[in-house]
Amino acid sequence: MVSLYDHAGGHEALHRFIDIFYASVLADPLLQPLFGAGHPEHVARLTAFDSESFGGPDTFSREMGGFAGLIAAHRGHKIREDQRQRFVDLYMAAADKAGLPADADFRAALQSHVEFGSQVAMQNSHAETDADLHPLREVPHWNWPGDDA
Repeated sequence: MVSLYDHAGGHEALHRFIDIFYASVLADPLLQPLFGAGHPEHVARLTAFDSESFGGPDTFSREMGGFAGLIAAHRGHKIREDQRQRFVDLYMAAADKAGLPADADFRAALQSHVEFGSQVAMQNSHAETDADLHPLREVPHWNWPGDDA
């Protein structure tokens, strides 16, 4: 079975998607305070994270600090539920704008990925101690709906 990464169109398609998404986050009054003026490397980092999670190259883990860096980036931000939901909404809207595949199975995988990831980020953003962190410590590998491989 083809990976979610390949089905999405590989690195170029995911980069285009994340670029659109990140621009929308920076322009959103609810989310912009969490991201500030933005960071030039954020698009590349999130593209690498999603690529690895969807079955593409493991560049995020090997070259970009991996999941430990992601945990550190979210700590202290105190993400609220309304911000988490807006993040999810903008992520899915960017998938449409970027022309990612619209088939139901791919979109269900994309939706479950961003829902789960945003929940983890929100929990980690409120962690006062390491014990409060979500137990996930590595990039999650996402599959097609119903594929537990």
